[in-house]
Amino acid sequence: MRVLLASAEAAPFAKVGGLADVVGSLPTALRRYGVDARVIIPYYGFIDPLEFNIEPLFSFDFHHRMGVNEVRLACCQQDDIIFYLLQSAPYFGNEGEVYSRWDWDMERFVYLNQALMASLSQLHERGAWFPHVLHVNDWHTSLLPFLIRAHAEGDRWTELAAVLSIHNIAYQGKDAGGFLWQAGIHGRHDPDLADLGLTDNLLGIGIAYSDMISTVSPRYADEIQYAYAGYELAPLIARRADNLRGILNGLDVEQWDPENDPTLAENFSAENFAARRPANKRHLQSFARLPVGDDVPLVGIVSRLAAQKGFDLALPALRNLLARRDMQLVVLGTGEPDLEVAFWQLDQDFGHKARAFLQFDGALAQQIYAGCDIFLMPSHFEPCGMGQMMALRYGALPLVRETGGLADTVVNYDDGKADMGTGFVFQWQEAGAVEGTLNWALDLYSQRPKAWRRMQERGMRADFSWRKSAMDYTEMYEQARASRRA
Repeated sequence: MRVLLASAEAAPFAKVGGLADVVGSLPTALRRYGVDARVIIPYYGFIDPLEFNIEPLFSFDFHHRMGVNEVRLACCQQDDIIFYLLQSAPYFGNEGEVYSRWDWDMERFVYLNQALMASLSQLHERGAWFPHVLHVNDWHTSLLPFLIRAHAEGDRWTELAAVLSIHNIAYQGKDAGGFLWQAGIHGRHDPDLADLGLTDNLLGIGIAYSDMISTVSPRYADEIQYAYAGYELAPLIARRADNLRGILNGLDVEQWDPENDPTLAENFSAENFAARRPANKRHLQSFARLPVGDDVPLVGIVSRLAAQKGFDLALPALRNLLARRDMQLVVLGTGEPDLEVAFWQLDQDFGHKARAFLQFDGALAQQIYAGCDIFLMPSHFEPCGMGQMMALRYGALPLVRETGGLADTVVNYDDGKADMGTGFVFQWQEAGAVEGTLNWALDLYSQRPKAWRRMQERGMRADFSWRKSAMDYTEMYEQARASRRA
């Protein structure tokens, strides 16, 4: 089976969030099940062709309503996966970052969908390659299922199955009507789209016209069928529930491996973490200019500092607990200015207990996972989340809200000998819930070390690899093909 993943991001070429990690790592796992999985993304101006050994493939003139643009297709291999990169001035090829202002992004990503269709035709006509399944991701490429059904002719198009993955339904590509009209894209007459007033919503168009739809965790697949999580797309998702699958994102367990991670002060595994992991905590404390000691519990945060992540709940709780409990805090992240200021203020007010690194630092992130005792992730909503999985793999116990992928991956402590549990879970979106749960975790750390270590070992042995998820994707692709043939 041949599968092409179309996306705005893919690691290691262009990464803003978790979308890039999924698109960059899933194809390798799919190949183990006999899937010829390839990826196509824009060839952004910041991508270095020498670093990735990118070579030109072909170019052609693309005629569209706004004129004629040259499209250049290049390719390279990463871990035996073929990546196609599409360049077409002025839309893609000169930019210094993935995303820009809203109106320009809308115009150029609508163009990207059209140019991708033309590139697929060129690949077929040149006898290079053509997929059985087109797997599109988020709103940036979600117009493709409609274009396949509405504008393409020939057996290869009518037999091409379309799968859409929703990584975060909060980003939808809304109010695209003017851009679609400008690009000459008309006729979005799906009755559900028309009934719900969603004919100008790019993600909604993808939901309506895809053969199968997936989200990045089973819990999130349930949540987005209701307005509190699915917003205006919830009724459309509910109508397509029979074709909806929740497939948990996986980790690249070779990359995220505390036994071989070169950034750590001392490597460790589930067999020897009790003796060897503490060296990483001491290293982190020293680097953060905090008092060094094994007895004081260390809370870690590695995150984009955004409202979604629940830090409006965590900040009051942290301030109260830092003032009255023996604990430490290390924060790494950037994001919304008010949250950056709030964490900086914690650093200033509790300099002997708290340190905030308002930056991006991949090596420091891994050192925090390996050195902290409690990993705080109090998200209001979290489609999947990767931080809690990384923390578990590195021996930290997550403290999370019961939502989305957090609910699917963190098992709440049983408040006993830890016969069950890999972390701490709260439900209510209140600062008091964060503070109470964190108090509970701090008490456990100091009073029941054997229970703590049992949960650490259980978390480190949990299987968050792509193995099962890749199998689920393969089954979904087969279902999409069967639906298309029918």
